[in-house]
Amino acid sequence: MPVPHLSTALHGPILDLENRIYNTKPLIEHWLRSKWREYSVPFYCSVDLRNSGFKLAPVDTNLFPGGFNNLNPEFIALCVQAVMTAVEKICPDAHSVLLIPENHTRNTFYLQNIASIRTIMQHAGLYVRIGTLLPEIKTATIFNLPDGQSITLEPIIRKNNKLSVENFDPCAVLLNNDLSNGVPEILQNLDQTILPPLHAGWATRRKSEHFKAYNTIADEFARLIDIDPWLINPYFASCGKINFREKKGEDCVANSTNKILGVIREKYREYSVKEDPFVIVKADSGTYGMGIMTVKDGAEVYQLNRKQRNKMAVVKEGMSVTNVLVQEGVYTFENINQAVAEPVIYMIDHFVVGGFYRVHTSRGIDENLNAPGMHFVPLSFEPDCLLPNNTKQQGLMPNRYYAYGVVARLALLAAALELQQTIH
Repeated sequence: MPVPHLSTALHGPILDLENRIYNTKPLIEHWLRSKWREYSVPFYCSVDLRNSGFKLAPVDTNLFPGGFNNLNPEFIALCVQAVMTAVEKICPDAHSVLLIPENHTRNTFYLQNIASIRTIMQHAGLYVRIGTLLPEIKTATIFNLPDGQSITLEPIIRKNNKLSVENFDPCAVLLNNDLSNGVPEILQNLDQTILPPLHAGWATRRKSEHFKAYNTIADEFARLIDIDPWLINPYFASCGKINFREKKGEDCVANSTNKILGVIREKYREYSVKEDPFVIVKADSGTYGMGIMTVKDGAEVYQLNRKQRNKMAVVKEGMSVTNVLVQEGVYTFENINQAVAEPVIYMIDHFVVGGFYRVHTSRGIDENLNAPGMHFVPLSFEPDCLLPNNTKQQGLMPNRYYAYGVVARLALLAAALELQQTIH
């Protein structure tokens, strides 16, 4: 199992932050326990983190995580235990779950993720069948996967406001479909538990709402352990009524960019950071790394060529971008075999169950890594995330991973607050 070579020097703000988090572990864990009692957390979640050497912050939170097949297989047991806990809270008499995946059946890596989720649920003592929203699948259809596994997709049946597949009576529906294209009629007004809830999907969810909630959580956490909240929190603004192809709404994007760059420069001076500040402009909803660009001056927004405008104009499922998030860019100074890397932390219920490094050999330290050409290096995050090293030696990886686990759980907590605030 490769351990990433960290090009960040093990001194300065990030080490101070890691030490602060480690030294206040009892305080942090007590505070988090009180929060888990206060909020209903999403069933599962993945968080993209960036470690710049002077800042450790979440930059994206996904409530319908793919990629369970990229986790270290040794830690499937942790996933199973977390699922057991989650199911006990949500559906204590559950024995059957209907799993509904995304529609892209040609993506065999994604289908391996579905197979991994099915395996975890089965080990947790649940019957699992996989129902598909694809209209062309009219009978049970087997898909063989590159790793030797197979999954069977079955047409969904709706009866008495409950979903099932043939000869199956599920207690709950588990979505691994982020509803980018809207909520299909077949999923609406069900008398059945749906996990995560429908309003967690990109049909209604906005990244700006998530980071507003994260502001609240990060400020409270920063007061708890006496740190500058900026060390764990990226500045952001949101802009609506955008049409990149028609050059509409650009003033808001350019002005927000320059405003955020200004406050980042002040922080960089405060922390003696020599890098150039940048922002990431990205669609306010959606996944798969689409509709994203790096900007270092608001003027660049007006200078996009046609190809760049077209790239920014649509996201997954061909949906048009009308709202964007302008977010402080966080450098990543971590690398594996000289390739830029960022940690992605996975959680089920409120437990850290694993993670991996997203690695891209042709992207820079100030660019989005969720792009074609990326690969994944699984790491045994979980023990390291929860069991930091007790020695006095500074800069050890377990302490860093524990800090990752804490910041990821702050993002999870923000997602719980966000869902509570946006429920209809």
